[in-house]
This record gives sequence, C-alpha cells and structure tokens, in this order.
Amino acid sequence: MSKSAKKDLYEAPDYYLVDELLSQEHLLIRSTVRDWVKKEVSPIIEDYAQRAEFPKQLIKGLGEIGAFGPTIPVEYGGAGLDYTAYGIIMQEIERGDSGIRSTASVQGSLVMYPIYAYGTEEQRKKYLPKLATGELMGCFGLTEPDHGSNPGGMVSNIKDKGDHYLLNGAKMWISNAPFADIAVVWAKDEEGKIRGMVLERGMDGFTTPETHNKWSLRASATGELVFDNVKVPKENVFPEIKGLKGPLGCLNQARYGIAWGALGAAMDCYDTALRYSKERVQFGKPIGGFQLQQKKLAEMITEITKGQLLVWRLGQLKSENRASAEQISMAKRNSVEIALEVARNARQMLGGMGITGEYSIMRHMMNLESVVTYEGTHDVHLLITGMDVTGINAFK
Repeated sequence: MSKSAKKDLYEAPDYYLVDELLSQEHLLIRSTVRDWVKKEVSPIIEDYAQRAEFPKQLIKGLGEIGAFGPTIPVEYGGAGLDYTAYGIIMQEIERGDSGIRSTASVQGSLVMYPIYAYGTEEQRKKYLPKLATGELMGCFGLTEPDHGSNPGGMVSNIKDKGDHYLLNGAKMWISNAPFADIAVVWAKDEEGKIRGMVLERGMDGFTTPETHNKWSLRASATGELVFDNVKVPKENVFPEIKGLKGPLGCLNQARYGIAWGALGAAMDCYDTALRYSKERVQFGKPIGGFQLQQKKLAEMITEITKGQLLVWRLGQLKSENRASAEQISMAKRNSVEIALEVARNARQMLGGMGITGEYSIMRHMMNLESVVTYEGTHDVHLLITGMDVTGINAFK
C-alpha cells in the first residue's frame, strides 16, 4: 500500500491563483471546514460507504462549522455569509464525500431556504434555529416515482378539510428521509396549484421507508416519503408561494452548491492521482514521467481551473442577486461533467489500486453518478442552456 493512502494529505490545486480572489474571511472559513473534513470525515468515510451507512455523528460537527444554511441571516440561526462562502463550504465537504455534502445541501438549500424565503415568521422562528445547529434535520419532497425531470406532473395532492389539509401521495429518492425530523413537501391543491408545506415526523400516515442496495452515495441516507391521509395543519403550509416557482427556487440554491461541491470531488481525485504518479514506479521511473500520464494530469488541472473560475464568478453574481437560473444550471452541469471525467482518468492512473477503498477515487466516481442525475440531469441542464441561448423550448 502506498503511504498516501493512510492519511489525508490533500492539497488543493490552485493553478490560476484563484485564492487571491477570495477574502480573508473566505480563506478562514475554508481552512476551518478543510481541517474538520480531514479530522472527522476522511478517517471514517470509506468504512461507512462500504457498509452503506450514514455517519450520523457528523451532524453536530456540520452544524458547528456552519454547513447548515450559512447564508441564512444570523437572527434565524444562520451565519449570514455570502454565496462564495457557501460554495467554499460545499466544495470542502464534497472533497470529503458527496453524500455528506448532500446532507448539508438538503438541510440548507432545500429545507432552511424555503422556510426562510416562503414561510411565515412563526415557521422561521420555530424551525430555522434548530435546523442550523442540526438539532432538527430535514428533507425535501419533490421528486415522485413517475415524475423526476417533470415535477409539474406530480400526483401528490392536498384537499382542504376546513381546519387542515389532507395530504396523499409519495416521493422518491429523498436524501435524509430515513432520519429527518421534518420534511418540506410539495403537492397540488384542488386547483392543481403546487403548494409547499412542512411535515413533522410522527404525523399519522407519514412514513419514510429507506432505499437500500445503492451503488452510489452509500454514506448518505436515502428514502421515500409516503403520505396516507396525513392531516397537515394550515399553519404548516407556506402562505403565498404557488406553482413550480417555489420548488424551482429551492433547486437553484441546491444546484449552486453542487456546482462548487462537485469540483471538490474533482480536486480530490486529481490530488490523489498527482501524488500517486510521483510515488508509483514502473519501468524504472515514476509513472508521472510518462507522456500519457502527464497528458491526463494536464487535462485534469486545466478543466478544474476553468471550473474554479466559473464558480467563483457565479458566486459573485449570486451574492449580488444577479445569477440567473440558467447560469447556475450551466455551472452545475459543467462541474459534474468535469468531476466524472477527472475521477475516471484518475482511477485509470492508479491501476488496480484505483478500485480499492484505500483511495477515495472509486467512491467519488460512484457518488458522482448520482450527482450527475439529481437536481436536474446532465441532459436537462443542456436543454436549459439550449433554450436560453435560442429562445426555443426543446422540452415539449
């Protein structure tokens, strides 16, 4: 076994000195999260992934490093940070593992964000501070068994019963579902308008069966949400927001985090391959001295560098509230595509060692097969960009 496999020796690549574009606060936040990942995530993550188990003990630490809703205002328990800081946090966590980043992404972008943006003041005060610390954990119910890329086709529905709504339906592929205390759920009302609401574990008829036998995101808990005549108090429903605008606004937040996060996975794979290429000797010299290996490394660092510049600029635009959904879509697709390509090339460079749990590469590669699909598939994001530049809708 190579010595680099035994300890987390990660050094982030920064070929274009992008660090100089970050503030001291950004660098301090990154250092804090990176140290936490090296100390708490790296030593245990391979074991949990192999066992297909979520390391619940990390929740408290994720809360302490500000990974849950970092852009939420301080008065509601968040850190009030800008979106570049949020991106950096997601990048460092996904450098450790996509599944752990998914847990943080869901909590911040898909649970805390809609409660903050669409909820009542009572809902904000009730849920947000406890979600920020991880005392409460949440999940987001939009995707249905028969409606993935077309959420508007959902069949989950609510009926007005006077003092409450009656919710029926099911959601699938829901991160955090098996252990979540609350769920932000989207369902159609009697007029066919999509409404958002907060469900609490323990409500009659609300169950969260776990999804097993995954080859991807194995250290993340995934499940279903099943609603069988669930009584939803009217004060749990978001008052104003109606239609797809609500859930799509949440997805924008999550996609933004993924744009940074997936690059973290790419950077980890590159760093591992680069270190290995200097240590592994074949035909009398380190494999890093062979042309085809150098070609792989050169292409990896080039794509990572382009991705770093893209998300840095997107972070600026997002913090100024100027980032369009289409710009976020492009970055999400680009980062995941880069990450998958880097992971596959890095795996080849490590030869047989690349498929073992001694190194992070194969785990990243399998995780990224989920990341390329969730929050909008690769193909759907291509069509979003295509529609934006041509003005013609290819979805219908």
